[in-house]
Amino acid sequence: MIDLKYLQNNFDEASMKLQKKGVDADTLKMLKDMFATLKESNVAFESTKAEQNRLSKEFGAYKQKGQDTSELKAKLEALKSEITKLQESARNAEESLENLALTIPNFPDDAVPQGADENDNVEIKKVLTPKAFDFTPKEHWGLGVANGWIDFERGVKLAKSRFSVLKGKGAKLERALINFFLDTNAKAGFEEFNLPLMNNSAMLLGTGQLPKFGDDLFKIDDEDLYLIPTAEVPLTNLYNDEIVDVNSLPILMSAYTPCFRKEAGSAGRDTRGMIRQHQFDKVEMVAIAHPDKSDEIFEMMVENASGLLTALGLPHRLVMLCGGDLGFGAAKTVDLEVWLPGQQKYREISSISNTRDFQARRAKIRYKEDGKNSFVHTLNGSALAVGRTLIAIMENYQDENGEIEIPEVLKKYM
Repeated sequence: MIDLKYLQNNFDEASMKLQKKGVDADTLKMLKDMFATLKESNVAFESTKAEQNRLSKEFGAYKQKGQDTSELKAKLEALKSEITKLQESARNAEESLENLALTIPNFPDDAVPQGADENDNVEIKKVLTPKAFDFTPKEHWGLGVANGWIDFERGVKLAKSRFSVLKGKGAKLERALINFFLDTNAKAGFEEFNLPLMNNSAMLLGTGQLPKFGDDLFKIDDEDLYLIPTAEVPLTNLYNDEIVDVNSLPILMSAYTPCFRKEAGSAGRDTRGMIRQHQFDKVEMVAIAHPDKSDEIFEMMVENASGLLTALGLPHRLVMLCGGDLGFGAAKTVDLEVWLPGQQKYREISSISNTRDFQARRAKIRYKEDGKNSFVHTLNGSALAVGRTLIAIMENYQDENGEIEIPEVLKKYM
């Protein structure tokens, strides 16, 4: 959640930051009005409470002197009823403000470029040069079917559209990538976890998927459980409502999980192949860091994800997301986009984000230093999206006959 005190005390400055992320003027006005309502409610409550305290002392003095207290008693009874109403009014105003705040995105860092959408993102650098083919490279869906690696029709039969079946060498390569990613992350200091694939609503609220993105989640009927959209949710929330030892920071974690998303709003996009699926495999990195170290951890995570692609020989580029393309919880994000020769374009394969204290406020993750509790910073990123890496290998390592070479670093896992 955003820092409401900062928003209230620096409203114009904070509003400019939120507008950079696409928050409209009506929402900002609603926030300002809610702050005013809460302030008025609290002032009325405190004023009436002070009057009650004053009359209570007067009532005691009257009784001590044997004076008639009937009029004071009536006034105190009326004030008691009024205080109950004012307290409820203040509570409702605070609850309304907090409910709206849960739908407001994180403040972007000052270094985040202005922009409306992905077309305004800023390329940082390219890594490795795309291979020049002396034939027209095929796209992964044709290669997958021709090599017997992917069965799209049976995936639809088993579930529905945007599901697929990997088999044979395709399934083995998927497993090899998972092991390679986890092993490399472990060398970088990320401890491996095996996690529940269903989390309750409090956990999804903590990392920002709820309430705003409930339509993109698969919910279990009659249970307060959802299939996870990413391992970021359970990894971050391992420390939900905890005070971590400052000497244990940074806490670096990694996990392989399937991920489940309805892909709401993606109708007509990437309908062919495995780019956008309802179920996909991903290896995630999550860091819980001291605020003074989160930028350093961020750079390390970007380098680690880029190093995986470099080790696989996959050309890619690093892109700084603009305000309009920045995710809900992110203060800044660097996307890694891998080159797909079949599509002749770079496609996202990892997003590394620093959420600052946004998730920590929602999930109540704190550390104690110098006798004071403060919010940690949380970071997350893919290392990597497994299916998209498989696609990239298929397209970049194909030959003229449509056969696919296995990258050298994966051969020991095959």
